[in-house]
Amino acid sequence: MAGYRRNFLTDYDGLAGQWWDPRGALAPLGWIARARAAFVPDPATAPGPAAGDGSEPPRLLDVACGGGLFGPHLAGKGYRVFGVDLSAMALREARQHGYDAVFRADITRLPFTDASFDVVTAGQCLEHVPEPFVVVSELCRVLRPGGTLIVDTIPDTGLARLVAITLAENLPLPGRPPRGTHDHRLFVNRERLVRVARAHGVELRLLGLRPHLRDLARYVVKRREEVRMIPTKSTDVLYLGVGTKR
Repeated sequence: MAGYRRNFLTDYDGLAGQWWDPRGALAPLGWIARARAAFVPDPATAPGPAAGDGSEPPRLLDVACGGGLFGPHLAGKGYRVFGVDLSAMALREARQHGYDAVFRADITRLPFTDASFDVVTAGQCLEHVPEPFVVVSELCRVLRPGGTLIVDTIPDTGLARLVAITLAENLPLPGRPPRGTHDHRLFVNRERLVRVARAHGVELRLLGLRPHLRDLARYVVKRREEVRMIPTKSTDVLYLGVGTKR
């Protein structure tokens, strides 16, 4: 698409030293990763032949894993955790934070066979690529029947543009992303996301996420180092989709 950057690799490589800084530009990604982890199923109760059959640990793929912020929240869950990202610098970080294997690849062409993962997650990446629904089709392709898909992203709404760009990128607050991090033209239409996932066998349930307001206030005044993200009915600013592949 004319005028769109093809990826944000330069941006994130420039922020490589901030992946684990609780007050750095990438801190909110860690808050969202914790919320996403709550939707990862217990592998002992997950359906399908790859989960709990005693042959090998179930496999979880974290797409656009970045520096591995999702990894610590998977500790003890029993998954073999794979990460894929375009940034070699980020993958070095991920490998040190609970990922069993990492792969450098374009997320529109995942280097895995069909139906090879029990859980596939993609957090805060669809709104950074010109072809998000190609990515969604790939997420569904590598997910086995009975497996769980979890995605979170930013919707194509005016409110999301106000919050994620006008406010978040300009107010002088900790955890502020650099200006230009987001392009509102790439924000992801909720109805189309559901349709594309359904066409590839996954019926997504959508819910909103927002920061716990008291946590956020305490974070701003340096009395807390992390902000809980809580579910909300509104999906107008930030939303998560979760579903099972038929």
